[in-house]
Amino acid sequence: MKRVILACGLIAAAAAPSMAQEAYRPAFDPDAMTDMPHGTPNHVMVLGTPHLSQLPKPFQPEMAEVIVDRMVAWAPTAVAVEESAGILCYRMRQMPARYAEAIESYCFDPSMAGSVTGLSVPQANERAEALLADWPAQPSPAQRRELAAVFLAAGEPGSAVVQWLRLPLAEQSADAVLTAPLVEILGKLAGANNETYAIAAKVAAQSGLERLWSVDDQSTYMGPEPDQNAYGAAIMQAWDNPAAKAQAAVNEQLIAGLAAPGGLLALYRGYNAPGHTNATYKADFGAALTEPSDAGFGRRYVAYWETRNLRMVANMREVFGRKPGTRMLAIVGASHKGYYEAYLAQMRDVDLADVTALLNDSAP
Repeated sequence: MKRVILACGLIAAAAAPSMAQEAYRPAFDPDAMTDMPHGTPNHVMVLGTPHLSQLPKPFQPEMAEVIVDRMVAWAPTAVAVEESAGILCYRMRQMPARYAEAIESYCFDPSMAGSVTGLSVPQANERAEALLADWPAQPSPAQRRELAAVFLAAGEPGSAVVQWLRLPLAEQSADAVLTAPLVEILGKLAGANNETYAIAAKVAAQSGLERLWSVDDQSTYMGPEPDQNAYGAAIMQAWDNPAAKAQAAVNEQLIAGLAAPGGLLALYRGYNAPGHTNATYKADFGAALTEPSDAGFGRRYVAYWETRNLRMVANMREVFGRKPGTRMLAIVGASHKGYYEAYLAQMRDVDLADVTALLNDSAP
C-alpha cells in the first residue's frame, strides 16, 4: 500500500506545474515582427480627456478651442469618440431588462428623428452609408441638412453635429427634412459641455470630415448582478490606497488651475503625460485586482473594464479596414488611454503617434 501511495505522490508531483517554472510565452508576438504593411500605415493618436461635463464652473465649452486647434493641426482623416454607436444601442434595446441602465446613460434617443425621417435605426444607418458613398465634393446645404437628420435617426448625434457645423451660418436652419425640433436638438448638442461636441465634432468639421466614429461599447454582460452594496464597498476599499490619493492630488491641482491662462492646456498635458497612465492603473485597476473579497469583486470590475476597452479598440480597428492609411484621432476619457495604446501597439498595421508634442506650449 505504501508503494502505491508513494507512486501516486510522484505522479501528482510530476503533473503539478513547478512554481519556479517560467510563465508560458506564446511564440507569436506581433510587436516583435519587423515586416512592414504594404502602403501607408494607419496612424492613431490618442487624446486622453477629462469629461468636460464634470469640470467645475470656470470651464466653458469655448475654452476647448485651444485643444481643437492643436488636434486639427495633426490633420486627422477620422475621429473616434467615446460614444455608443446607434446600431449598438438599437441591439441593446432589444434586451431592455439586461441593458436598461446602460441605455439610459449611454444611448442617444433617436425616436424623434426616426419619426420625422420615417427611418428605423438600421434603415437610417444604411441610408447614411449610401449617402456618403455617393457624396459630392461640394454638397449642397440641403444635402447636409438631410444627412444631419439621417444621422440623428441613426443614433449618431455626434456625426449630425459635424454636418451642422459644416453648414454656413446662414444655412443652419430648418427645412422639410431637418425640422425645427431637430434643429433645436442640434443647437443644444453643438453647445454642450461635452468633449464629443466641444472638441471632436469641431475637429472633424474643421478637418473636412463628414462624420465621427462612435466606438464605445457598454454591452458587456457578466451574468446576474452581484450584491451592489458589498460590491461597491469592496471597490471603494480597493481605491483607498496611497497611489489613488497621490493621483487625486495631482488631478485636483490641474483642475484648480483651469481659470489661469493656459489652464485647460496644462490639464490636458497632465492627463496625457507618460506617467499618468501608469499612475492611473496603480490607483485604480491594479488596486482592484488585488482586492481580496471571496466573490472577486475587484477582478469582476477589471474584467468589465478590459472587455470594454478591447471592444472599443476592435471598433477602431474595423474603421482602419475601411480605408487603410487612416490617420485617426481617438478622443477618450483619460483612464482609457493606457489600455487603448497598449492594445493598439500590438497591431502590425497601426503606428501610434504621441499627442504630447501637440500639447506642448511650442505647438501651433
